[in-house]
Amino acid sequence: MGLEFADLGGKGLRMERYAIGIDLGGTSVKYAVVASSGEVLFSGQLPAFAQESAEAVLGQVLKGVEACREYAASEGFTLAGVGIGTPGVVSADGRTVLGGAENIAGWENIPLADRIEEAGGLKTLAGNDANMMALGETLFGAAKGATDVVFVTVGTGIGCGVLIDGRLFRGYRNRGMEMGHITVKCDGEACACGGRGCLEHYASTSALVRRFCELNGGGRDADVNGKDVVFFYKEGNPAAVQALEEHWNYLAHGIASMINLFAPQRVVVGGGISEAGDFYLEKLREGVRRQMMSVCGEDTELVAATLGNRAGCMGAAGLVLDKMGGR
Repeated sequence: MGLEFADLGGKGLRMERYAIGIDLGGTSVKYAVVASSGEVLFSGQLPAFAQESAEAVLGQVLKGVEACREYAASEGFTLAGVGIGTPGVVSADGRTVLGGAENIAGWENIPLADRIEEAGGLKTLAGNDANMMALGETLFGAAKGATDVVFVTVGTGIGCGVLIDGRLFRGYRNRGMEMGHITVKCDGEACACGGRGCLEHYASTSALVRRFCELNGGGRDADVNGKDVVFFYKEGNPAAVQALEEHWNYLAHGIASMINLFAPQRVVVGGGISEAGDFYLEKLREGVRRQMMSVCGEDTELVAATLGNRAGCMGAAGLVLDKMGGR
C-alpha cells in the first residue's frame, strides 16, 4: 500500500517506540499498545465471531485497532504500525492469510494487512499466531537473551514457533513449523488436518479432555476442561491420571523430536495447561529427557512461558518494532 513504518517516539523522557499488537484466536481478538521496552500500556479483548464469517472477524480486528489508536492519540504517542498474529498460514510478505485456520470460518485468502491499512492508515504486518507468541517470549519473556528457541503452545491445538540465530524460522514461503501435525502414532486416528496420528490429535488440551471423558465413562461432558482434568489428577482419579500420563508421553515425544532437530537453548511451553503448576513441567521434562538424544539436548532448558495471554500481542507488536528498527 506504499505506507512506511513510522519512526517517531512518543512524549516523555524515554525515546520509546510504540506499536499495536493484535492476537486473533478462535474465541477472542486481543489487542494492546506495546512499547519497545516490552511494557503493555493499554490492552483489551473482543469476541472474535470466528464462526460467523471472515468479514465479522475483520470487523472485530478493526475495532481493536481503533481502540488502540484512540488510546495512543489521547497519550500523544506515534504508532509505528500494527502487528497481527493469526491462526493459519500467512504469505511470506506478511500480508495475506492463505488458509489452514480451521477454527475461523472462511479465513482463507484474506488480504489481512491490506484491509487494516486501508481502514486505519497504519502499516500492518501479519504472522502465524504461534510464531508471534514465540517472538514475544523471546523478545520480552521466558526466552529473553536466547538466540535459538522452540516455543510450543498447548491449547485447543498445538502451535509452534522456532527461532534460529535470533530469527524466526518459518520454512520456504512461510509454510512450515506445523509441529502439531508431526506424526507421533503411525496409522493413528484421523486428524482435522487430513493426516493421521498427529501430535495435536493426541497431545492438545482438547485431546486430553476427550481422552479423560472416554476413560471416565464414555460421553464428552461439555463442562469439563483441562483445568478440571488436572484437578481430578491431583485427587487421584484413575481416568485423569491415565489421560495426563498419555498426554505427557505424546507431548514429550513431540518436544524431544524438536530438540533433536534444532538443539535449542530453550524450549518454552505455553498455553493454559502449562500453568497447571511445577509438577506439570517436571513430568514433561522427565519424558523429554527419556526420549531426546542427550547430545542434542544437553544445553536445552525446558521452561514455562511467562507472558501468559499477552504473548501474542507483544510478539506481534515486536514484529513491527523490529521491522522499523525500534528495538
